[in-house]
Amino acid sequence: MWSSYDIREINLDSSREVEAVRAFLAGFDLTFDGAVDYTVAFYQDDEIIAAGSLAGEVLRNIAVSPRLQGEGLTANVVSHLMQQAGQRGIYHYFIYTKPSAAPMFAALGFKEIARVEPYAVLLESGLGSITDYCREIAKKAKVLPAGSRAALVVNCNPFTLGHQAVIARAARENQAAVVLVVSEERSLFPFAVRFRLVREGLAEYKNILVLPAGKYIVSSATFPGYFTRGAATAIAQTRLDATVFARYIAPALGVTRRYVGDEPYCETTSSYNQAMAEILPQYGISLKIMPRITTGGEAISASRVRELIRHDEWAAVKDLVPETTYRYLTSTEAQPIIAHIKHSHSRH
Repeated sequence: MWSSYDIREINLDSSREVEAVRAFLAGFDLTFDGAVDYTVAFYQDDEIIAAGSLAGEVLRNIAVSPRLQGEGLTANVVSHLMQQAGQRGIYHYFIYTKPSAAPMFAALGFKEIARVEPYAVLLESGLGSITDYCREIAKKAKVLPAGSRAALVVNCNPFTLGHQAVIARAARENQAAVVLVVSEERSLFPFAVRFRLVREGLAEYKNILVLPAGKYIVSSATFPGYFTRGAATAIAQTRLDATVFARYIAPALGVTRRYVGDEPYCETTSSYNQAMAEILPQYGISLKIMPRITTGGEAISASRVRELIRHDEWAAVKDLVPETTYRYLTSTEAQPIIAHIKHSHSRH
């Protein structure tokens, strides 16, 4: 019987408490990386019988002791995490889980968005849905001219001449192009700055629409591996993100082509391109992989720009970014971010 148990918030700064949760989750082939906002464990006689975590809108690492499965304890964990999310002003929830566990969460009111067998299923619940999101972006895309449309998903940390060249080509080869800027706040440049620099750098093009990517594209829900670089889950996450794009987002935008830059350096992004090459054509979407723009024999990349900033090589930075980006980078407004870059070794 589990009717008598203690609910304890895990102190994420306590190695002892974290290790106890990690050991419990290991029995379910789940990892615990600590990149969460809140973790709860249900104890019985000082033994963990269930656990779960909250990371933004994502409910993660939900597990119940095998001897108590099927007794309704999972619902208690999910309910507890939702209450905690509500206290943080969050009323929309994602669950990223194994296909075998999906029916259990569906019974709790979660709706399946997409699955990639045999790896993972993404479900959601609460206020808002992918249907609402698609309706919103479809409305915004009505300003674009009719005809062939391409889409590009970019992080632009920061916006470079390489980004500009690929997007400009997509705009030339199609009647219109939609640029979706990754909204997740895991980059050295905040989303608001990245979004602004993309818009400013593309202002001369009248057939380009720049939109926030939102929570359904390269986010902590659909693609946590983009930020965590978990090699064991890269296949599942890249295929899931590509499937969500192809099934929902491309039709909403009227997109039939997706453009990406080739990726010789980042294994995760290279895997993402491979996943799209396999999945998008199944939905009638072609993938165009563009060679990177080079200067001085080196590919132009945002990571190279950040490395030059770290060494105050501003003349070299100026050769790699549009005037609008350079003007921002050398402004007083950008100084806190420049200082952060110089003291960080983050790849994002």
